Amino acid sequence: MDYLYLACVVVGCTALVAISAIIPWAVFTRYVLNSAASWPEPLAVLLTIVLTFIGAAAGYRLNLHMNVSYFADQLPERFRILLDLVVQLLMALIAAFMIVWGGRLVEVTWHNTIADFPFLSVGVTYLPIPVGGICLLLFIIERVFLGAPIDPISRAFSSEVDTGSRQEAASKQRIELPFRFNRNGSSSSRETAPFE
Repeated sequence: MDYLYLACVVVGCTALVAISAIIPWAVFTRYVLNSAASWPEPLAVLLTIVLTFIGAAAGYRLNLHMNVSYFADQLPERFRILLDLVVQLLMALIAAFMIVWGGRLVEVTWHNTIADFPFLSVGVTYLPIPVGGICLLLFIIERVFLGAPIDPISRAFSSEVDTGSRQEAASKQRIELPFRFNRNGSSSSRETAPFE
C-alpha cells in the first residue's frame, strides 16, 4: 500500500506543479503578449481533477484531511473506536459511489472529445474519479484491518530503524500542538497529541 500511496503522491504533486506552471503562462500570454492561448485554462481544470481525486485519496490515507474531532475526543475510548469504524464505513460508501458513478461517467463520455484537445477523450479526463475511488477504498480497507499507517515518506528520511508493529509505530508518531484552550478561555500548554 505504501507504493500505491507514493504513486498517488507523485501524481498529485506532478499535477500541482503543472498547474503552477500553466496558469502563469496563461497570464503571460493574455496580458503581456495580448494573445491569450486557449489551452492553459482547460488543461489546468483537467489537472485539478487529477489533483483533487488522486491527491485526496493520498491525504485521507494519512488522515491529513480537515476534520473536527473535538466531540469524538470527548468520548470514551471504546466509543471512539466504534465512531472511527462508522466513519470508515461511510467513507467506503463514498469511495464506492466514486467507483460506480465515476465509472459510468467515464463510460458515457468516452467517445466525446474536448474542443481544445480534440485528441483527448472526455472519458479519459474523468478517469481520476473512479481511480481515486479505488485508491481511497483500498486505503480504507487498510486502515480498518491493519490500523493507521505511518507516513512512508517521513519513515524513509528517518534515521531510526523501526522494528515495531504498525500500532506501535502509529502510537509513536506525534504532532506538536502549541496550545489548547480551556473552557474558561485561557490557554494551556499541551506537549503532544497522538497523530490519528
